[in-house]
Amino acid sequence: MMGALHSDYYGAAVIGALLKERGLTLALAESCTGGLVSGRITDIPGSSAYFRGGVVAYHNEVKEKVLGVDAGDLKIYGAVSPQVARAMALGARNLLGADIGLSVTGIAGPEGGSPEKPVGLVYLGLSTPEFTMDRELRLSGDRSQIRTETVREALEMLHEYLTRK
Repeated sequence: MMGALHSDYYGAAVIGALLKERGLTLALAESCTGGLVSGRITDIPGSSAYFRGGVVAYHNEVKEKVLGVDAGDLKIYGAVSPQVARAMALGARNLLGADIGLSVTGIAGPEGGSPEKPVGLVYLGLSTPEFTMDRELRLSGDRSQIRTETVREALEMLHEYLTRK
């Protein structure tokens, strides 16, 4: 949970500075956060220098038709899965012509959970020219808390990548 980046705004500002410094661009694909990560990124003045854009792919058809997520993966693994998170990140990166794709898919609740995939299960995806990866989160709280924590975790994942690069 948000170690180095103690607030969303500060985190987004640090990420923006790192992206600018490295000459990298970012694209987002969001499901359960509904554009909150994109909103946080664009809170920073000058973000157009590195933020290509974002897709809110709330419906599976949008994941498939806009982001290119395989229909078979959606059927076999479900929208909330590491496979789909990775595909969403790659799809956003390719669609928007960015260096980095970041994605979020999960169950924010209060409904929609199951024993196998409970409320608070979230997958983040990160796609770069070198690799595509995912991260599983198990969050608790109400819908708003889960979505807020997901934004923080997505920013943290991106920050970790940028500070290792």
